[in-house]
Amino acid sequence: MKTMIYAALGAALCVLTAAGAEQGAPEAGKIYDEQFSSLERELVPLAEAMPADKYDFAPTHGEFTGVRTFGLQAKHIAYIIYAVSAAILDQKNPSQTVAENGPADLTSKDQIVRYLKDAFAYGHKAMAGLTNANQLDMIASPFGEGKVARVSMASTAVWHSYDHYGQMVVYCRMNGVIPPASRR
Repeated sequence: MKTMIYAALGAALCVLTAAGAEQGAPEAGKIYDEQFSSLERELVPLAEAMPADKYDFAPTHGEFTGVRTFGLQAKHIAYIIYAVSAAILDQKNPSQTVAENGPADLTSKDQIVRYLKDAFAYGHKAMAGLTNANQLDMIASPFGEGKVARVSMASTAVWHSYDHYGQMVVYCRMNGVIPPASRR
């Protein structure tokens, strides 16, 4: 899995580097912010569509023992967005938590959706800070992996979130909620 992710990241970096060499090429931040915005347009409406009384839902049959609830999925995504965005910006994570499932005191749908939206706002700030000149700078990984290319954290915000988005879609469908992206 990591090999595939690194291969995709390498290909994206080659494309971005080639694009940066062209006159008038868009900044890396614009390209990543467009992908990040696409994710936001899928994920936030999904979080809003799930009824509040289903935020504690997690499947229990089959191989689902110990999985995150719908609400924990949303908080986990938000926490990771905060973590990678802080790394991109070389700032302290403003989420004020070290728990990968986000702050434990956020339990209601309204609180979790607000946390998710705030994470996206911070993520947009980070994407705007990416440039063709700084995208390959080595920065500290928020996951204790040493140094990584700044742009790798931007891609992590997107691919990681889509992993959990897929799980959240399944949770919605298991509860009779048609994901907003499927209603179009």
